[in-house]
Amino acid sequence: MPVFQPLRTSLRVVALGLCLAGPLAPSPGQSAEAQLLAPDAPAELTQRLQAASTVLAAGPESDVQDLLAAALSDYRTLVQVLYDAGHFAPQVSIKLDGREAAGIQPLNPPRQIDRIKITVTPGPAFRFSRAEISPWPAKSDVDVPEGFAPGRPANTPVLRDTSAAGVEAWRRAGHAKVRLSAQAITADHRNATLDARLHLAPGPRLRFGALRLTTPSTVRPEAIQRIAGFPTGEVFHPDLVSKSATRLRRTGTFSAVTLRADAQPNADGTLDFTAAIEDLPPRRLTFGAELSSTDGIEFTASWMHRNLFGNAEKLRFETRLSGIGSSNDIDGRIALRLDRPATLGPDDNLFYLLEAERLDEEHYTATQSLGGIGVRRVFAEDLFAEAGFGFNSILATDAFGKRRFKYVAGFLRAEYDRRNSRVDATQGYFLNAQLRPFFGLGGTDSGLQIKLDGRIYHGLGNSDRLVLAARAQLGSVIGPSLSDVAPTMLFFSGGAGSVRGHEYESLGIPVGTNSAGGRGYLALSGEIRGKLNDKLSLVGFYDLGFVDSDAFVSGNSQSHSGAGLGLRYDVAGIGPLRVDFAFPVDGDTQDGLQFYIGIGQAF
Repeated sequence: MPVFQPLRTSLRVVALGLCLAGPLAPSPGQSAEAQLLAPDAPAELTQRLQAASTVLAAGPESDVQDLLAAALSDYRTLVQVLYDAGHFAPQVSIKLDGREAAGIQPLNPPRQIDRIKITVTPGPAFRFSRAEISPWPAKSDVDVPEGFAPGRPANTPVLRDTSAAGVEAWRRAGHAKVRLSAQAITADHRNATLDARLHLAPGPRLRFGALRLTTPSTVRPEAIQRIAGFPTGEVFHPDLVSKSATRLRRTGTFSAVTLRADAQPNADGTLDFTAAIEDLPPRRLTFGAELSSTDGIEFTASWMHRNLFGNAEKLRFETRLSGIGSSNDIDGRIALRLDRPATLGPDDNLFYLLEAERLDEEHYTATQSLGGIGVRRVFAEDLFAEAGFGFNSILATDAFGKRRFKYVAGFLRAEYDRRNSRVDATQGYFLNAQLRPFFGLGGTDSGLQIKLDGRIYHGLGNSDRLVLAARAQLGSVIGPSLSDVAPTMLFFSGGAGSVRGHEYESLGIPVGTNSAGGRGYLALSGEIRGKLNDKLSLVGFYDLGFVDSDAFVSGNSQSHSGAGLGLRYDVAGIGPLRVDFAFPVDGDTQDGLQFYIGIGQAF
């Protein structure tokens, strides 16, 4: 507790609240001349005091009553700031035209206030003489904060963090109703020390009870229970509550999901929960477009139903038209995917695929269809895998002639995403691995296709104003010879997704006067992204690509490279709008400058 001059009071015991009010933001307007002086305080602490002061934030429209109320409020507010900084014997004086505000009766205020002077003497910084919290679980993966120890600087944030850590430790040990039951906190002003003893009441160890639905939904109640996978009968753990809520959110059917424990446990030692959910609109329609100087315009559209049969099934229809305005014919793709959540378990989705695609590329044309079934398993928020099989039929014309390929193909895909943003990452990394064993029918050769995509991001400077980004893509077809595999399964290099500055899929393996895709592929990309302001960024990039007739690239591989500059304009809720200008650095091309326009970073 402070000493308000000139009303000095000697206190030895200070009762501290662990939850303190936050600071108020200042305003440049003043209704009276006001100043805050803290001659013995560090500059950073003085700034925090000034930012917290209600008096300094008062606008020109404030009257005498407003200013007096602000001054009386500032006593508590400024003391709270000082406690947060570890000063437990402060002196705060607030004088209105020379009169201490604490001595002015609110019902008999002065007629006018011309000058307000706030003087703060923080006093010494305190340290813990004793720091105890009890009881603590015998086995816990939560540690007592390092700063809560004798001899360490004492402040209210450390006390709050310690109390929160104790509550979390007991909750993770199964004690859902733990609380802070007592606190004995004594300040020794003479020695500038704080004696802090916190006592927790863990309550009984509880098990999960029933999950009740409290809000109506178009999803059937039994489906919600199945998707949540609520761990009824298991020992309480907060992570299991979060996991059930995450499963419901992951369906994409609900706009809000809240699981809340009942106030009191049941007599049998179980704790029931209630689920409050809100449905999203059942249908969603999206559009997208991308423009390239060589590839023309690409349009994409998708339609999705979030709750097709009442069990949170997700039906997604996608279509794409590309090559509009380019030298090639228009390509098209239609795809249909149905996901059924919690079909095999709460973390497993069963899905079905149907696709039809027409490709008219620089070096081949192909018409293909695909049908398949698979399972998606979510292991964590940032890790999932998919596996399945299907039938693939391809009619293609390329450097080796016109042929038909028929495959029974399996697929396995795993994705690990540790980026801090999917559309504009500044930290973290991303890994995607795909294995596709294919078994030929009717004389078609069998083999294995491998695809790997790795990306890493590292931000530098204040607020990641400079970001280094790198990407590596690897592809390989093992088994059949170059002429005995469908061109849609081979690899070309060039374009926005690999090497900018070169035409889309312009680099392949020479076959007579034509080119075929390679069995081996490697693309490397690096970017330096720098913010010019909060909205606009400048990007420099360099891309390098290799294609080989063998399954893996080597020193004899075909290669090319490109470099350039790009601009990004950030649009809230969408991501950066991207414009890239790229020149070929190395490789057989006469195309010169290429440009690319899209949404989101290049990778």
